[in-house]
Amino acid sequence: MPDRVYLDWNATTPLRPEARAAMLAAFDLVGNPSSVHDEGRKARRMMEEARAAIARGLGTVARRVVFTSGGTEANTLALSPGLKAPAGPVERLLVSAVEHASVLAGGRFAPEAVQIIPVDRSGVVDLGRLAALLAGGPPALVSVMGANNETGVLQQVSQVAEIVSQAGGLLHVDAIQAFGKIPLDINQMGANLVTVSAHKIGGPKGVGALVLGAGVEDVIPVLRGGGQERGRRAGTENLAGIAGFGAAAGAALAGLEADLPRLTALRDNLETGLRKTAGVTVFSSDAPRLPNTTLFTAPGLKAETAVIGFDLEGIAVSSGSACSSGKVQASHVLEAMGASSAAAQGAVRLSLGWSTTSAEVDRAVEAWRKLSMTLLKGRDETALERF
Repeated sequence: MPDRVYLDWNATTPLRPEARAAMLAAFDLVGNPSSVHDEGRKARRMMEEARAAIARGLGTVARRVVFTSGGTEANTLALSPGLKAPAGPVERLLVSAVEHASVLAGGRFAPEAVQIIPVDRSGVVDLGRLAALLAGGPPALVSVMGANNETGVLQQVSQVAEIVSQAGGLLHVDAIQAFGKIPLDINQMGANLVTVSAHKIGGPKGVGALVLGAGVEDVIPVLRGGGQERGRRAGTENLAGIAGFGAAAGAALAGLEADLPRLTALRDNLETGLRKTAGVTVFSSDAPRLPNTTLFTAPGLKAETAVIGFDLEGIAVSSGSACSSGKVQASHVLEAMGASSAAAQGAVRLSLGWSTTSAEVDRAVEAWRKLSMTLLKGRDETALERF
């Protein structure tokens, strides 16, 4: 039986060899990074090397990187009322309608202080509506993701930053899906706060970071206690996880120049193959996207059935829907984009990574050809025009 094909890289990535080696080295260190003796200094040195690697990936300096337990905690740490903006302390939060659930939850803002920024049919933030919302109230923190985890759409972050700056607010960018996949620079983006996560780039699960940009010197801690992370996040640091994060970041950035064109070509070939089935729609194909992400559907397709079908063919993909308490719900991203309920319920995501091969893409296309003959059998062909 052929090896399985993993095409769910946006959910999580395999552990890079560099990250594994760094973590094993960290496990052999006994010292606490906060201790002043030789063992502690060795642990501290390893942690600071990792911090510098994350900083380099965003064009900033190490002291502006705050390690957390993952992307969700990093987002929660960033989304704090009372942060000092040019126009005064932020009193409300504006988030795009296609944000990750950890951002849509509003962090530490009260629900009534959170406003939603609409997006167009491709999933791109409505800049005019953003400007109007900013003009309609007190200073705001705005949260707009760099790249969407479902569609791969890249937001116009620098243009968003200009609008936010003119309104005297602050900008948070959830770059968890973008970091390590496309070139990023926190200053060129104009972001005041950026969040990243290790397991999206070949590092371990359970470690992330908040990176402070211009205009933000400190954040309001979620966890209080010791003085770790310059008092921004209490608790003994996860040295092995941080070491793996730093090593993964270094490897991702070193391979970025070669991976961008290679993954773009693989994604385009994948989508060409999928479209050979009549009625296939690739979401946001007319917008700038990550080079590795394809979200597609077809009339009559049920995503959960398709995911199981791919799995039985030895291919790991994911659904554009979220499953909670046994109930499948349509993707909030596609709903915000104005997709029909049927389209949202039938969305399947394939995401590629640094070790994905053309042979694996060919297997996915062939699997879809076989599955579509069964899953779409007997569909109403007139739905192709209504979809």
